[in-house]
Amino acid sequence: MNKTEKIQYVIDELERLYPETPVPLDHTDAYTLLIAVLLSAQCTDKRVNQITPLLFVKANTPQDMVQLEVEEIRQIIKPCGLSPRKSKAIWELSRILLDEHNGNVPDSFEALERLPGVGHKTASVVMAQAFDVPAFPVDTHIHRLMYRWNLSNGKNVEQTEKDAKRLFPEQLWNKLHLQIIFYGREYSPARSAKKDIDFITAKIGRKSEIAKLN
Repeated sequence: MNKTEKIQYVIDELERLYPETPVPLDHTDAYTLLIAVLLSAQCTDKRVNQITPLLFVKANTPQDMVQLEVEEIRQIIKPCGLSPRKSKAIWELSRILLDEHNGNVPDSFEALERLPGVGHKTASVVMAQAFDVPAFPVDTHIHRLMYRWNLSNGKNVEQTEKDAKRLFPEQLWNKLHLQIIFYGREYSPARSAKKDIDFITAKIGRKSEIAKLN
């Protein structure tokens, strides 16, 4: 297969497997999504979804969040890890939203990335899932699979994002990045991927990665 055929194969197979792509992080609006994505750094979506209801019952708006003490936020989110940094970021970004954005989550990459605790990946998730703006957030699954499928060199996540945006049609980005994540979790884990299960890698992957499949 040439590169164009490989891309179409990936698109077709992921669409067959995952015609629906529910957002993995439970949320009710842009603000609760932003907080959930921030909490997901070095934490599983499953754990975040267990913790956010405990936090959001106390505060699910910037107005309510700044009424809490940072330490109270930290105690609630502790199971998600990095709680000192995350709790401070949650409180501070909530204050900034009130002071500078009328309590609303801004719908631009630049404004989001200026918020404490919000990097490019978090901003991309919010832009894609809250505002339906084309973005391609690269997490560990996407970074791993783009390399395994010989679609990126694995140098860094910035390069992986550039390659994904260059190779895949823009109108598919928001759905496709979730489809790749779902495939990575179910069929192509970081360790012990199996040839008879990880069929996309087995068919189009780089030779060194195919050789690793059990």
